[in-house]
Amino acid sequence: MASMSAVLSKSPFLSQPLSKSPSSDLPFSAATVSFPSKSHRRGGVIRAGLISPDGGKLVELVVAEPRRREKKHEAGELPRVELTAIDVQWMHVLSEGWASPLGGFMRESEFLQTLHFNSLRLDDGSVVNMSVPIVLAIDDEQKASIGESKRVALVGSDGNPVAILSDIEIYKHPKEERIARTWGTTAPGLPYVEEAITNAGNWLIGGDLEVLEPVKYYDGLDRFRLSPAELRKELEKRGADAVFAFQLRNPVHNGHALLMTDTRRRLLEMGYKNPILLLHPLGGYTKADDVPLSWRMKQHEKVLEDGVLDPETTVVSIFPSPMHYAGPTEVQWHAKARINAGANFYIVGRDPAGMGHPVEKRDLYDADHGKKVLSMAPGLERLNILPFRVAAYDKTQGKMAFFDPSRPQDFLFISGTKMRTLAKNKENPPDGFMCPGGWQVLVDYYDSLTPAGKLPVPA
Repeated sequence: MASMSAVLSKSPFLSQPLSKSPSSDLPFSAATVSFPSKSHRRGGVIRAGLISPDGGKLVELVVAEPRRREKKHEAGELPRVELTAIDVQWMHVLSEGWASPLGGFMRESEFLQTLHFNSLRLDDGSVVNMSVPIVLAIDDEQKASIGESKRVALVGSDGNPVAILSDIEIYKHPKEERIARTWGTTAPGLPYVEEAITNAGNWLIGGDLEVLEPVKYYDGLDRFRLSPAELRKELEKRGADAVFAFQLRNPVHNGHALLMTDTRRRLLEMGYKNPILLLHPLGGYTKADDVPLSWRMKQHEKVLEDGVLDPETTVVSIFPSPMHYAGPTEVQWHAKARINAGANFYIVGRDPAGMGHPVEKRDLYDADHGKKVLSMAPGLERLNILPFRVAAYDKTQGKMAFFDPSRPQDFLFISGTKMRTLAKNKENPPDGFMCPGGWQVLVDYYDSLTPAGKLPVPA
């Protein structure tokens, strides 16, 4: 297998997928797909080329290099709004066009449409999906400092301007309604709510966004953060006639590799010549017990090096969005954003974007609602939804396989809790569950969290 450096010299990091939240005790599962009878076809002929972005044009909000000095000077004269780390991640999302056709932080009309309809109606009467608010909160003091100005400078934690927001609108931040409509509950303990909403300001500010420079994090992973425009260029370079996207925030095991291989096989059977997998780990905010992005990327690297995934037919790139854990509401955002990157197939599994209830001992969302909602969601009609079929460890074959209900005794379901316990105790899972190199990365990660001399975690 090619080394990582060799892979990178050819193209962005290439790899494959995964599912379920590590906070869940439910089995990890992969899926075969229920392919629609009508997909990317007309009159029985496969259409070539990538799906068009929402609104027909990819919105890119980074100021052209020749004008950056001028814009930075302008920003220095404007009232200032300091951004949190999550605000910067949303600015990144907006700047590259993941939320196309949205052109900035939401004004009130866009915010209300998102909350109540999970969609935006465009000037021509068409509808695009938009299920999570992309908003910027300010407090009373910041609102007073802005006064009558119609423009503000957005500044980073170092105080330097990173963007300008123009033709601004300031409106009330209805936190309780926002939480209730996005998560379906106002129970305490929702990770994103506690991180980004509870202590946020009581006002929201929206407007047209100009980002002064491309967003960089300088964490060694910026080369993997391809914009929708860069992804489209890469996919066209590879001659992709179908792109199937997989959202993940977990390590990759062999059940997911089985899913990806089977999905590509079925697309080939449908008549596509070169289906390409977009493996798209989420790179924004995640809750504390999720495996950090840097470790996940190391694990994906080992999966490639161990030959589990085919780098020639897979593109791995980091999706910069923060994670809400808002179940069926949020999975629409995950799907919609991939349209803008060129994906016309989206793979959805059990309880996508879900989590355990923060107070009660149960899942927060029905495990099947995510895939059902995606099949009906306004503005996602152009996207083919590919639901999972469960995969588990087949003891008779010594590998991950699609579950056969006629012989359930032959299958072993390895829950997220079980996988974490094994890794924390430096024990190995059954051969064939995950490639050895990828598993060692997980062991090393959990070992890094364990103080020297601490006893193993009880199973």
